[in-house]
Amino acid sequence: MKTKFRILSVLAMALVLVLCANSALACTIFMVGKDATTDGSTISTHNDDSTGADFRLWIIPSMEGGEGITRDLVVDSHNYGDFGDYPNTKDYGNGYAVTAIDQPEDTYAYFHSRYSFINEKGVSMGEATFSCDKEFYDSETYAKIYEGDGLIDCWNAQDIALERASTAREAVEIMGELIETYKWGDPGETINISDGEECWVFEAYGGTLWAAVRLPSNSFFVAANRARIADLEAGEEYLCSADLKSFAVENGLWSEDSGETFSPADLYAPYHGDYSRNREWRGFSLAAPSQEFDIDAYRYPLYIVPDEKLSVKDVFDFCGDYYEGTDLDASLYAVSGDFGNPLNFNSPVRTINMYRTCYVMLTNVKAWLPDEVKCLVWYGYGAPDSTFITPLWPTMTEMPSYYDHGSRYEDLDRTSGWWINTLVQDTATRNYDYAIQVIEERRDERAEAIFAEVAELQEKWAEMINNGQTDEAIAELTTYANDTANEWFEIWTKLSDELLSDLVWSRVNVDNKISGGNYSEWYQNIMDSAEKKPVETEEEAG
Repeated sequence: MKTKFRILSVLAMALVLVLCANSALACTIFMVGKDATTDGSTISTHNDDSTGADFRLWIIPSMEGGEGITRDLVVDSHNYGDFGDYPNTKDYGNGYAVTAIDQPEDTYAYFHSRYSFINEKGVSMGEATFSCDKEFYDSETYAKIYEGDGLIDCWNAQDIALERASTAREAVEIMGELIETYKWGDPGETINISDGEECWVFEAYGGTLWAAVRLPSNSFFVAANRARIADLEAGEEYLCSADLKSFAVENGLWSEDSGETFSPADLYAPYHGDYSRNREWRGFSLAAPSQEFDIDAYRYPLYIVPDEKLSVKDVFDFCGDYYEGTDLDASLYAVSGDFGNPLNFNSPVRTINMYRTCYVMLTNVKAWLPDEVKCLVWYGYGAPDSTFITPLWPTMTEMPSYYDHGSRYEDLDRTSGWWINTLVQDTATRNYDYAIQVIEERRDERAEAIFAEVAELQEKWAEMINNGQTDEAIAELTTYANDTANEWFEIWTKLSDELLSDLVWSRVNVDNKISGGNYSEWYQNIMDSAEKKPVETEEEAG
């Protein structure tokens, strides 16, 4: 599918985004093909890690398209705007419209939050912003890639793709054409796109340069803030911008005669940091421990075949990993304290699970189901190790009230879903060893039952739809999703109070018997050997 875009008006812009080596990078993503999952679905995930993200969640409804109808192309569109009445009310917050483009057909409904991630056709995606070595940021190549005013960022690329794409392949083509027409002005991105049948890795390198590779159906993929397409022919097929190779040749970066594999990742976004590489190593090691990946390797395969088929629960556990049982175990460093808190913002290792995860989502798309019920996402706020995930569908006619309000820049609000989850997470850091056991106790048994319930209900709703009862099926789906989310938030609200009561003074208070009064010998030795904090003099302060 190729959609033609026409610029109607472009505002004069000196620069859309300033890119630098010190950009705050976040996010880990996984993707699993349908023949590598226990239920035959494709799974795409996103740990959206951010200290300042707008975490509200909305369903953007289907919108009218056709001759003469346009939609705004908005830079920075997911930054504290209000999409509760979109498109009737267009509140882009800190974002701004730079042009308008044709809206050729009616659009699909989709979920919109910090990023947009699944539409009513089951096309789903996450993202991981990638960095480069400092030498590359300072190079002539980087300057040439980003010369001019790029109007496409990750937010509007994903929004427009989800509005228009009925398959993952169409999403690739739509985003590719957007980039070639308007140029990419954002930091580079790796985007995992799936639809129940196919899995694609899409990468935008800046300017007009992009590439995408379709993975085999038995594959497992991970990206962690480093460009991953090091060989266009690593998968089943690839698509790319017309100038992807010619740009490299014309700028002396690569030649056909060199005998070297053409690697977009290394030519257009080289990065050698452990910040990314360790998470790639860990993701593959979790999915295929038998393969014994080298932690010191520079490059890992684009994908692997996991040792065993993976469930949503398995992949959710990967999202909550902090290198447990390895030399990098984040709970074992002194900054994690005597109670092994891996959610410490001073952790010396970059883990998959993070204290600053805004949300975690796992799309779970079964291609054989009707669109109305196959577009399933499991969604949770906060660090995956200490949150729950609940089933949501963009075909719902009503959303739970916990999702549409709240802000990190406002006071704690116990009616806001993110604040409820964050309170549990933050309270758990007082005594993580104790708290995580309580959290898992409250979560895991109920979660297992919900996984089973949803699978059965999807088949039931599919049968209803096939019998002409689409409205009834969607009504049941909406009620179930709302009831389940409300149940979880009630459980978590009570859990936050319980943990705060039990862990007052960072000790465990059970049946009025306080325990945990003494540090371990290991931690006591650390405390004894530490010097006192120096007192700042008036002269130093002045």
